[in-house]
Amino acid sequence: MSDQPTVTGIIEAALYVEDVARAMDFYEDLFGFEEELRSEAIGVLRVPGRQALILFPRAIAQQPVVMPAGAVEGTIPPHGGSGRMHVAFSIRAEGIEPWRRRLAERSVRIEGTVRWKRGGTSLFFRDVDAHLIELLSPGLWSFY
Repeated sequence: MSDQPTVTGIIEAALYVEDVARAMDFYEDLFGFEEELRSEAIGVLRVPGRQALILFPRAIAQQPVVMPAGAVEGTIPPHGGSGRMHVAFSIRAEGIEPWRRRLAERSVRIEGTVRWKRGGTSLFFRDVDAHLIELLSPGLWSFY
C-alpha cells in the first residue's frame, strides 16, 4: 500500500460569463443541469457524476469572490480566465443524433463535428457567451 495521495477526479469546471442568470438558464434548459447555488457573484450547476459547472461573472474574474452570507463562509481567491474557454461533456455514443436534434430545436448551431480515430464523435457549439462547448462520445482518449 502506498502513502502517495491520489486524485479521484475533476469536481469543478469554471466559465466566466457576462450574466450569471442568463448562462445558468442556458445550461439548465439545454442540459437539464440542476441548480446548486445562484447569486449575482456565482452560479453552480450539478453535472451528472458528482461534478459541477461553475459560472462566475467576467466583471469580477480578477477580484476575490466573497460568498453570500448563509450559503457558505469564506472568500474565493481571484482566478479568472478571459477569452473564449472550452468545456467537454461526455455523452453516450447513441446520443449523437438525439443531441443534434436537441441543439437544432433550441437554434444552437453546431460549428463542427469530429470523428476520432478511436471511434468517438465530438459535436462543437457555442454557449451564450461564445465559449466552445463539446459533446463527446467515448473513443477519443485511451481512457475515454
